[in-house]
Amino acid sequence: MRFLSHAETVRVFQRACIRAGVEVRYSEGFNPRPRLSLPLPRPVGVESDGDLLCLQVNSDLNEPQDAEYRLLIEAELSRQLPEGIELLSIDIAEPGLSFQPYSAVYVLKPKPKYRSDELKAGVERLLAHKSLFVTRVSFNGSNVSKGAAKEVDVRPFLKSIELDDKDIIVECGISPAGSIRVQEILELLGLDANKLAAPIRRTGIRWDKM
Repeated sequence: MRFLSHAETVRVFQRACIRAGVEVRYSEGFNPRPRLSLPLPRPVGVESDGDLLCLQVNSDLNEPQDAEYRLLIEAELSRQLPEGIELLSIDIAEPGLSFQPYSAVYVLKPKPKYRSDELKAGVERLLAHKSLFVTRVSFNGSNVSKGAAKEVDVRPFLKSIELDDKDIIVECGISPAGSIRVQEILELLGLDANKLAAPIRRTGIRWDKM
């Protein structure tokens, strides 16, 4: 599932809800859309644990049997999800409540020959810097030559980097101003996908309720 785009992943849940008989609410207007979202998009190629799916349903869940109803919906929706996606739990939020991610952890598994003292020293150098600038390019349609490049300081988004015997564990801050991208983390560490023993995995997402 890690190779699905964000939009494709949303469609997986939309179709699963339809098959499970979950009546998702739609927006009003000329082109109604289901009120269903994944508040923290997952980069293509990255596995993820503990993602949050938010949806509004056409049900009044205020009766004593609500807990039983949620269990039934959870079981039916779980049966409709493809292999690789697991539904952990369902909770009912207060009307109008929204969720803003403020940090996430990424786990990288370098191949043994790249888990070296040089990598450890590189991590220490990164953390010692007060600023870490990367170049981001925004493209104008399909014309790369018209892309606008800008320098972005991503150091404020790097909360911590830890190394153990097998993994690099990176905690990233997330704010309305943005965050650091997975590819930028790899580049700053001098790594690429060919130097990893397993896919990058996003874990430990933390949320603010607003």
